[in-house]
Amino acid sequence: MIEIIPILYKKDLKRFIMLPFDLYKDDPAWVPPLIADQFAFFNPAKNPYYFHSEVQLFIAVDGDKVVGRISAHTNTQHELEHDEHIGFFGFFECIDDIKVARALFDAAATWNKNKGYSSMRGPMNFSVNQECGLLIDGFEDPPMVMMLHGMPYYQKLYEECGMKKTIDLYAYLSVRDKMPERIEKVAALIEKRAGVEIQSLRTKKKELKEDIETVFEVYTKAWQHNWGNVPMTKAEFDKLVSDLMPLADTDLVFIARKNGEPVGFSLALPNYNEVLKAMGGRINPITMVKALIAKSKISSARVITMGVLHEHQGRGIDTLFYYHSYKNGLPKGFHRGEFSWVLENNTMMIRVAEMLDAKIYKTYRLYDKEI
Repeated sequence: MIEIIPILYKKDLKRFIMLPFDLYKDDPAWVPPLIADQFAFFNPAKNPYYFHSEVQLFIAVDGDKVVGRISAHTNTQHELEHDEHIGFFGFFECIDDIKVARALFDAAATWNKNKGYSSMRGPMNFSVNQECGLLIDGFEDPPMVMMLHGMPYYQKLYEECGMKKTIDLYAYLSVRDKMPERIEKVAALIEKRAGVEIQSLRTKKKELKEDIETVFEVYTKAWQHNWGNVPMTKAEFDKLVSDLMPLADTDLVFIARKNGEPVGFSLALPNYNEVLKAMGGRINPITMVKALIAKSKISSARVITMGVLHEHQGRGIDTLFYYHSYKNGLPKGFHRGEFSWVLENNTMMIRVAEMLDAKIYKTYRLYDKEI
């Protein structure tokens, strides 16, 4: 008999966190998260998401063995932005058993229904600003930083449990050793025509703080028209900056200015999943040495997000961001670049990715379910 247990105690939270370590132990593409970071993420005092929304975690247990997990959560920021009354689920992991999957989805649905929702969407961990989407194809390659992995049978479980596709998210991959001349020529033409200047983040403390505040301002404005966008609270943005700055390379973060005013931004990160893979989820003297070795050999980077103010879109500024990411990233040894995620209906970004000879190598899917 499958028992669904709501997570109320730290010992059960540990079971929730450790399930993927058992589930993916034979999967060479899985990247284990740091266990300590997972405990902090699910700590309501440390994760600003809990400041504005409610969360309930569940595990599915068969006897003494954890066989599945899921979260159910509200997202008040989503409701404020979209005037859409909908619940959410995420962090789904499960053995290949429809009974377990159905019990997990039923638990999340019941929790959301008791909050007054008639449908739920996911997987969201916890929002579009974090990891989201079910991996549909591209299981052979490890995910890049802040992207999800999954089991090939999850799609079947989702759809047999009544999940309906909402939208697909694409991850594009570009592999190259040098910058193509045609891209350099196109970038020079765009820069002249658009009249913009692309600047990397400044490194002096005061200037860096000013640039980060500019990124937050532009991000909030630029993304307000995008599907599913959920503006981060200042506390969430500050926490994200705190988490990412130790990983960031200021040469890969850009602000576009026109006549001195910011009109767009782009953020790429070295793919620290290559480091996490070597650490195996744990921090100790041995894994720290492995981390230092892996860090020196990082060969990939991910363009995580970019935004251009609405009135400046369609002028090729996004292409300039990709060009400068290549220009600064290639000398650092980043020969594999991921652009993700791109909405399946974002024809502008798809054209840009294709112009850069990038190919879709992973597809993620968001689902809705009536409850």
